[in-house]
Amino acid sequence: MGLVKMTKWRTLLLATIGFNFSFLIWFSFAPFTGPMAEEFGLSLAEIGILASAAIWLAPFGRILTGWLSDKFGAPVVFAIVLGYVGVFSMASAFAESYTVFFVERLIVATAGITFVIGIQHVSEWFEEENLGMAEGIYAGIGNAGAAGGALILPRVFGADWSGPLFQTNWRAAFFYTGIVSILLAVAYYLLGEAAANDERRQATADNATLKQWVHTATRYGTVALALAYVMSFGLELSMNGWLATYYREAFNTNNLVLASTFAATFSVAAGLLRPIGGYVSDVLARREMDILPVFKGRYREQWTFVALSFIVVSMLVMTLAGLSGTVLIAVAAGFMVGMACAFAEGAIFAQVPAMFPNSSGAVAGVVGGVGTIGGITYPLVYSSVLLPNLHVGYALVAATMVPIVLLNAWVYRPHIAKRATVDGFLGSSGSTGPADD
Repeated sequence: MGLVKMTKWRTLLLATIGFNFSFLIWFSFAPFTGPMAEEFGLSLAEIGILASAAIWLAPFGRILTGWLSDKFGAPVVFAIVLGYVGVFSMASAFAESYTVFFVERLIVATAGITFVIGIQHVSEWFEEENLGMAEGIYAGIGNAGAAGGALILPRVFGADWSGPLFQTNWRAAFFYTGIVSILLAVAYYLLGEAAANDERRQATADNATLKQWVHTATRYGTVALALAYVMSFGLELSMNGWLATYYREAFNTNNLVLASTFAATFSVAAGLLRPIGGYVSDVLARREMDILPVFKGRYREQWTFVALSFIVVSMLVMTLAGLSGTVLIAVAAGFMVGMACAFAEGAIFAQVPAMFPNSSGAVAGVVGGVGTIGGITYPLVYSSVLLPNLHVGYALVAATMVPIVLLNAWVYRPHIAKRATVDGFLGSSGSTGPADD
């Protein structure tokens, strides 16, 4: 029992606040790439590597913490992550060597693994018919922390910053956000309750075995959704870390605050519109509405397929908008990409806990962990010296997404989707699971 009696809505609020700040501190480096590059002598390609490095530890970290959340409960795991992230963020403010700074920020970037902890926490409190909406609110508002960082941090810690301890704005930003992270860790530990009741908590803990994890991680549904998350959330991560640089370098927008504001429009769309993706999935499932008869009866899957297709189209539009040479058209295209990411992410994480109610943390860890790979690889494409300009990378990334969309289409066929939680790439079970209902 925490200090306050928790309800599902209080749990949603606590998880959302924790994840929103986690996203803010995760991408707190993005608004300051210019002054950091100047101080450490970084090239544009090295900035791209820094943006990519922010995701390097997320795949394994999310997979591990998803399982740990099932086993030990979300409040304990969430508090531990926020605590050490805060310590290393404060330490990075004092780094004089770029090597030391890089390693410390690599650890700070594991703040992103809190996503699966919160997903598991919320799923332990909400009923199946409202999971899409609840998870969408949690993840959507949480993801908007990146926009908050882009909008707030360069304004609070401006270029003329002169305060206690630091005369450099980005060092001050990293130090004080670290303090907030530690305070949130204490609050989450004291207030959070792992599940709505003891029976639900015990069922989840009993299911958190290595054998069960391997089984769920290799089901068709898990693999398809994990790859779909590469091209949705992975894309979002890559854009959060790259767009401020893109608007500054591709359009000669030398104003740091303006470039960060342009980038924040993407993060706002990708974050705040995510609940719509989950809500539409819930509505289609409740009303049993077929919007794509080719996937008849697979209501959540139909909406996910539409959203994934929207991402591919919007990325092609992003390249065309950039080639127009008009920054505001490119900003509008970026907003559309963010909208597509939001719809797909909301749809995906409406499916995850509905398909695997007693293993939501483990499956969320696999889907969320694998999904972050897009955040590692896509920035390397955007900043590649082999490309003729900074605009065509988006179209190239869109081309790599087509096979993922096709794989999801194969899994969503009714006779396969019916057993997507049972049949998998490493054998199958003779029993039926939730997908058969």
